[in-house]
Amino acid sequence: MTSTPRPASVLEAPPRAAELSLSQARRVALRAQGLDRPRRAGGQATMRHLQQVVDRLGLLQIDSVNVLARAHLMPAFSRIGPYDTALLDRAAGRSPRRLVECWAHEASFVPPATYRLQGWRQRAYREQAWGTIRDVPLQHSDVLDEIRAIVADRGPVTAREVHALYESEHPRVRTGWGWNWTVAKRVLEFLFFTGEVTAAYRNAAFERCYDLTARVLPAEVLAMPEPAEADAVRALVEIAARAHGIGTAACFGDYFRIRGGGRVARAVDELVEEGALLPVRVRGWERTTYLHRDATLPRRASGRALLSPFDPLVFERRRLEELFGTRYRIEIYVPAAQRVHGYYVLPFLLGEVVAARVDLKADRRAGELLVQSAHLEPHAPAATAAELTAELRELAGWLGLEHVVVPDGAGGDLAPALPPRVAAS
Repeated sequence: MTSTPRPASVLEAPPRAAELSLSQARRVALRAQGLDRPRRAGGQATMRHLQQVVDRLGLLQIDSVNVLARAHLMPAFSRIGPYDTALLDRAAGRSPRRLVECWAHEASFVPPATYRLQGWRQRAYREQAWGTIRDVPLQHSDVLDEIRAIVADRGPVTAREVHALYESEHPRVRTGWGWNWTVAKRVLEFLFFTGEVTAAYRNAAFERCYDLTARVLPAEVLAMPEPAEADAVRALVEIAARAHGIGTAACFGDYFRIRGGGRVARAVDELVEEGALLPVRVRGWERTTYLHRDATLPRRASGRALLSPFDPLVFERRRLEELFGTRYRIEIYVPAAQRVHGYYVLPFLLGEVVAARVDLKADRRAGELLVQSAHLEPHAPAATAAELTAELRELAGWLGLEHVVVPDGAGGDLAPALPPRVAAS
């Protein structure tokens, strides 16, 4: 297959002797993620802007932590600025859906066409799922068919509603650790993982409202033939490579959590042969890297964004460290006394540098965005404190909070440089 011509601005070196500096690789990555330039100014973002983010990223990870804003909401704000989160609810909760839920990079929203690339994983649940899910047919076969029928008859239904029908027979067992899932929840999550059901929408308590997948996916997507496993994996790897712009095979595989059997390596080899990926050398990045044919290299990166711990740019921590020099670990599950940077810490991107990291909490009752700690990163620009303050004000305004507050005793070497209290934008 003939490779697609590449814009002249992408690389200066001949394609088969391509070499990039780390700075160039960072700018390619930021352009691919939509983080290389200032966000749009004036007016609230629309569904068209949200769709552009979805098209660019390919997925939005879902996480239940709500200390600041739910994980799937933040990537769009980081790229397009303030938007009405009801747009995302509508995209995932109303026909014809632009997003549906499945296991991709953990639990995620994906476009419906991408959902159809997950069939191989859904069938391979014995290999791909974790024990709580994988063992449902063995441990709960007595209620599996019954709960299937309940969803078919009554869906959309929540796990709480289904549990109410089985509580006397299967009471909830609470322990001091873990998710403490009911039998109903385990069975529903098995059906969710295997693709029999999905979320028709999320209710006000952010519970999945499960329904038959056939009643959720758009009709034209249901009518599409399911691709063979190799074709589906190759398509997923290419979506990941386009979203990265540049990266390693491990980066691309991690995006959709593809594992086992050399699937990613085969897909990368085929994409190289097709011309969709170009092997490149990045000085200072010792692993073999690949450039997607649609990648572009901006002259400079001038964006500014706070990144959720679940943002696609920081999914793969090794890549973040090798590409940006930032060693980042989420510390939610670390005992408080042992945390280095805080509970819910967001990297602050300024230009092409991760300039700081801040531990944030939305105190909705007080109307305040609390900066619990703020730490400078090496090579942070002199304007970091001022730029971070502006970003925090915009974030607080989007969250409907009135002030950004740096409490007395806030941790980190950057905290004293931030104003103790400032009105939201």
